[in-house]
Amino acid sequence: MRENSENILTEYLIKHPEEEDHYKLYHKYKNDPRLTKIGNFLRKSSLDELPQILNVIKGDMSLIGPRPYMLDERSKIGNSADIILVVKPGITGLWQVSGRNDVNFKSRIEMDIWYVRNWSFGLDIQILFKTILVVLGKKGSY
Repeated sequence: MRENSENILTEYLIKHPEEEDHYKLYHKYKNDPRLTKIGNFLRKSSLDELPQILNVIKGDMSLIGPRPYMLDERSKIGNSADIILVVKPGITGLWQVSGRNDVNFKSRIEMDIWYVRNWSFGLDIQILFKTILVVLGKKGSY
């Protein structure tokens, strides 16, 4: 992130109000002005996720599972949090291989619930292989 990122974002949203609507739906900015060129590259290539491997080694995360939700997103999840938060968060999951950032927030929650209720080792293997294809294809990455 750039220094003074919140001011940069505020100025950007004044000039591009449609991005705010996009954020409300997807919880991501397609052209996040707060990112440096290196940060943008790391995010688009998914290399920004690599440090989370340390969380997997520590036992705080799984390779596959629902993505961790931000604290401010918890209230938007509602009662679904009781289902989703039963399992450890993962570096990759069902919605990441089903469209990545092109999947809206409501659909992410629905897919996370479906994953928790239908978990199997075979499902995790499918998600793992699809993750490799999705990362290499870079579709929906921003």
